[in-house]
Amino acid sequence: MSKKILLNSKKIEIILNRLVYELIENHKDFKETVLIGLQPRGVDLLYEIIKIFNLNHKNLDIKHGILDYTFFRDDFRRSEKTLTASLTQLNFPIENKKIVLIDDVLFTGRSIKAAMTSVDTYGRPKSIELLALIDRRFKREIPIEANYCGVKIDTFKGDRVRVIWSKNSKDNVIYIEN
Repeated sequence: MSKKILLNSKKIEIILNRLVYELIENHKDFKETVLIGLQPRGVDLLYEIIKIFNLNHKNLDIKHGILDYTFFRDDFRRSEKTLTASLTQLNFPIENKKIVLIDDVLFTGRSIKAAMTSVDTYGRPKSIELLALIDRRFKREIPIEANYCGVKIDTFKGDRVRVIWSKNSKDNVIYIEN
């Protein structure tokens, strides 16, 4: 399998800072907004975004949580492999809140559909938006689009997009495997 670097750590840092400023522009003081990272890989992206808020925007109190949507997936009972749920951590009410779902890669849209369905079990939000670091456009199976997008890419069938987060942000990288 060959690997091609799509984004290095410097480009990722620039994109994440831009996404944070877009969120601030649209949500102002975040009093009615919550950020929710989707298990498993959206959680790492959420924490990178929270790091930027804590470093550069200390005056904002950002409520954030983690959501697992495993049992809401449309392929939940179609696999012989036993699925195991991950942690969900929503320590605040979402009723009538503006929710921003956060995931690393938007591909078919099925994961986001499952996540939106699982959100309903916690309350009725005022609105739901999507932030995706990578949008693999032209491969959508469900009509879902990111409100906040780091970069849109075209991929071939069989390509895999990998987002690698490290403890040291200087080593973050995104690459394509084919």
